[in-house]
Parts: sequence; structure tokens; C-alpha cells
Amino acid sequence: MNAYIILLRGVNVGGKNLLPMKELKSLLEDASFDNVKTYIQSGNIVLKSAKNPEKIIGELIQNNFSFTPEVMVLSESEFHTSVSNNPYPEYEGKFVHFYFCKRKPKINLAKIETSISETERYQLIGNTFYLHAPDGIARSKLVVGIEKHLGAPATGRNLNTVNKLKEILKNA
Repeated sequence: MNAYIILLRGVNVGGKNLLPMKELKSLLEDASFDNVKTYIQSGNIVLKSAKNPEKIIGELIQNNFSFTPEVMVLSESEFHTSVSNNPYPEYEGKFVHFYFCKRKPKINLAKIETSISETERYQLIGNTFYLHAPDGIARSKLVVGIEKHLGAPATGRNLNTVNKLKEILKNA
């Protein structure tokens, strides 16, 4: 059995794509996934499976909740690599964001440069786009069109959430 981190994009946001994590957890356990743990309502799951769970999870959500979110699946080693590569570990967790991309991003530098604020810094390492946004992301023009800037499906988590998932994974 391998451990996986599953990040669902766009669930339980603004009253759309409602996905009760407690109910999803039960469905995942019924589908024979082991050690299923969820964290907050934004679609963070740690579980163990004999094979990549992406397709099964997408189908489970579609069949039970009538929508299919973008499902990002990271193996334990992929997740740890993204955590180790964080170029901004010294900053407060709520200001550091990881955008996990489904495939290798093709960054549109022109769009990024016209959207980024003076205080924001970023780096792309592998399939993870790291953003330090000391003024927060609520007003960030870069974050508004992040998938267009990256040229790949992506979902973001702040460093606090990433650290919590790391802790859950350690105990999985």
C-alpha cells in the first residue's frame, strides 16, 4: 500500500461544489482505501491505496455528488519533494502558497510580470509553483488567473495546510 495526498480543486467554495468531507471519507473507506484522513473542508485527503486513486475518487464524487472536481494526486515522495523544495520556509505559513500542478507548467512570464505585485515572489520547481505573498492572496492579481499563468490545472494550499498534511501523512 502506498500513501497518497489528494487535493481537490474548487470544492466547498462560495456555496458551490458542496462536498461533505465526513461523507466522502466514508465513501472512500467503502471503496477499500485505507487510513483515510481528511483535513478541513477544502478537499485535502491522505489515504493509502494499492494503486493511484485519481480515477476512482473522481468517479465516486461524480456518482455521489453530481460534479467532478479537479483531482490532484501526489505520491508520498512527490509531496515530500515539494515540501523540501519550498524556497520560502522562513516566512509565515499563511503567506507562502504551493500551487500543485497536474502536469509540468508552461509559465507565461509576460502575464506573471504584469500581474505580480512588488512584494510577491515566486519560483517554479518541478510541478509546484511557490508564491510568497506577504500582503496575502485575497488581493493578489497573480492568484486570480493562476491557471492561465501556469498553463496547467493547479490547486493551491498555504504552507500551514501543507505542514498539517505532512503531519497527517507521518501518522498514516
